[in-house]
Amino acid sequence: MAIIQLSNIKKQYDNNIIVIDDLNLTVADKELLVLVGPSGCGKSTLLRIIAGLEQVTSGELYIDNECINEREPADRDIAMVFQNYALYPHMTVRGNLEYGLKNRKTPKDEINRRITHAAKLLQIEPFLDRKPRQLSGGQRQRVAMGRVIVRQPRVFLFDEPLSNLDAKLRAQMCIEIKTLQRSLETTSLYVTHDQLEAMTLADRIVVMNKGAIEQIGTPMEIYDTPATTFVADFIGSPPMNFLDRKILERYLGHSWSYSQETELLAFRPEVILLGEYPDQGPVFHTQIELIKPVGTGCHILTRWNDTIFTVEIRERLTSDYGKKLSFTVPHQNFHTFNKTTGKRTSNK
Repeated sequence: MAIIQLSNIKKQYDNNIIVIDDLNLTVADKELLVLVGPSGCGKSTLLRIIAGLEQVTSGELYIDNECINEREPADRDIAMVFQNYALYPHMTVRGNLEYGLKNRKTPKDEINRRITHAAKLLQIEPFLDRKPRQLSGGQRQRVAMGRVIVRQPRVFLFDEPLSNLDAKLRAQMCIEIKTLQRSLETTSLYVTHDQLEAMTLADRIVVMNKGAIEQIGTPMEIYDTPATTFVADFIGSPPMNFLDRKILERYLGHSWSYSQETELLAFRPEVILLGEYPDQGPVFHTQIELIKPVGTGCHILTRWNDTIFTVEIRERLTSDYGKKLSFTVPHQNFHTFNKTTGKRTSNK
């Protein structure tokens, strides 16, 4: 069992730069929580604070109701996988896996049992006698994960472990990490800047921006009901389209029944209906700027007055630059936000 609680965590450096400001977060037992956000948002710093590699400026960090602020990293019962594999190049795979256990005076039979178990889980049994230079990038990352598995810690921390892999291997490793975490039932925090990785892996996602939490929720909660314009723009590929409410009303000639605080409307690229259906929602008469084929359909960049929209359709259009495209956005598919605060508003 491992429940992680972060209470009023603040990290400030000597130059008065605040990286994390008054952050509160609870990670449930056996949960895989993914921290996602742009570079510099504080997600990796937060992971290093939990690991004990960074000291907090203020606030408390608990594991199972025990404050571990003053504990050394080696005494926190936490194992971490980094972006760089950090394997000993002169040792075999087996040597890398057993090194930490030998330092902890683990009995030889127990070391062999743990290595056999981890190697089977990670499908690296044929490589135990190889050196890291004889392995592919994906195999080396499996060995790096094997080193934390044999530790049998209370908590796993993953700091962008797949960012050095190509897209196909990254997708495969995502599935393997998710399956592995469910099998081991170890409380895990995973850091990435890749929102697709976050959506694939997470039980819950924490979206971070400028050292603060923008939203916490399941992948579908984050996608379907983004709490802020930042989340709406960051999660989703292609991202949401935004439109000033006043501009919409000016060009389409009538108002919509949204709350008074609503100043921005947004819709996802895939929710549009090709064609004109004024009884279902506003109709946009646009001009095609660019078509990007994506195999099953295409992403189309279109211009509506001075606004560029991206729409996604399941058809393979042959039209090109300059052609007209009309589409409808059903009323129920609009998201509404306040422009000043960036926060989600009622769409009633």
